[in-house]
Amino acid sequence: MGARGQQPAAAGAQGPAATAGQTAGAPAFAPGEVGIDEHLGATIPLGLVLKDEEGKPVKLGDLIDKPTILTLNFFRCTGICTPLLNGVVEAINQSPMIPGKDYQVITVSFDDRDTPEIALGKRTNYLKQINKPFPPTAWHFLTGDAATTKALTDSVGFKFKRQGDQFIHAGAIIFLSPKGKVTRYMYGITFLPADVQMAVIEAAKGEVRPTINKWLRFCFSYDPAGRGYVFSVTKAGATIVLLLAGAFLAYLVIKGPRRRDASTREKP
Repeated sequence: MGARGQQPAAAGAQGPAATAGQTAGAPAFAPGEVGIDEHLGATIPLGLVLKDEEGKPVKLGDLIDKPTILTLNFFRCTGICTPLLNGVVEAINQSPMIPGKDYQVITVSFDDRDTPEIALGKRTNYLKQINKPFPPTAWHFLTGDAATTKALTDSVGFKFKRQGDQFIHAGAIIFLSPKGKVTRYMYGITFLPADVQMAVIEAAKGEVRPTINKWLRFCFSYDPAGRGYVFSVTKAGATIVLLLAGAFLAYLVIKGPRRRDASTREKP
């Protein structure tokens, strides 16, 4: 197994468990229950059997034979899932890579209520948004029973929690090598085509890369009304202000003694 580093969960998963005094609709979970614990270098269980869009059993090991972008979602999601998958479509549309040859996408629902029929509808919908030649077999939408899908989510450190009819979960895409090794995580709901292309090239070689944009998760806040994660300008701005204030304070601390020394030398 590869290195495992506990990452701060997606914003909204960082606070304490919900209490009776919380605002109605606020998420209820304890620290560590929701988020992603990166399992870089680990290999997913390729023997897991899920169902494809036609309801046929398919083994992950039979599908993963090239660099793979793995997304973990649920098809009834009213929050972050749709923006995230739209972000994948946008990256595909802008990428020079050849789908089905250079890479593929696999979306797995972790909601055991989702069916192959729903998965087929989702795949049809997203394939229509792709504005370049794209073989349908280059993007699989898979479903399965709770135990099987949880074995997959656990293998990549993806933590989620049911809340009513929905689930609270982080937004990320995960890159796998042709042998099923986890090589990189990308967080958020939009992805730069150049970053995706580089991650695919690295996955093809089985090269593991650390996450360089972890701060993005801090800048996403849980929106109880939309049941998703949205970019928080306030948090991002506060972070920048704190960094600038820290830099200015360091400047004053370093500059102060120098000025006093200079003043002492000037005295007759």
